[in-house]
Amino acid sequence: MQWCMLMDKIIAKGLCYYGCHGVLPEEKTTPQPFEIDLELWLNLHPAALHDDIDRTVDYSQLYSHVGRIVEENCFNLIETLAETIAAQILTHYPVEAVDITVYKPKAPVEGDFKYFAVKMIRFRQ
Repeated sequence: MQWCMLMDKIIAKGLCYYGCHGVLPEEKTTPQPFEIDLELWLNLHPAALHDDIDRTVDYSQLYSHVGRIVEENCFNLIETLAETIAAQILTHYPVEAVDITVYKPKAPVEGDFKYFAVKMIRFRQ
């Protein structure tokens, strides 16, 4: 019997940070909340088989890494923020794909809304 490639995912929902992202001048100086949802696609079988954190993604490191990107950069667009986070995850972690959603609940838009968001899926090349 031939084994097929296993593909699993780590899900990180509702990661909350404050950052200065937006096109308006006040968005560049006054931090506002951003929420990030991630789905990291990778084979978790080796980590599970060996009970070894070095064969998976350390949640604490991931949370801190994403936080540094959100808090230490200033982008006009949440599209750029999402693209940067996805690229960094693919570069620094053993994942095959990243599904990311970046929420901006306090977008400077007149009206009643829960949030504006962008969603991207990026694959290791």
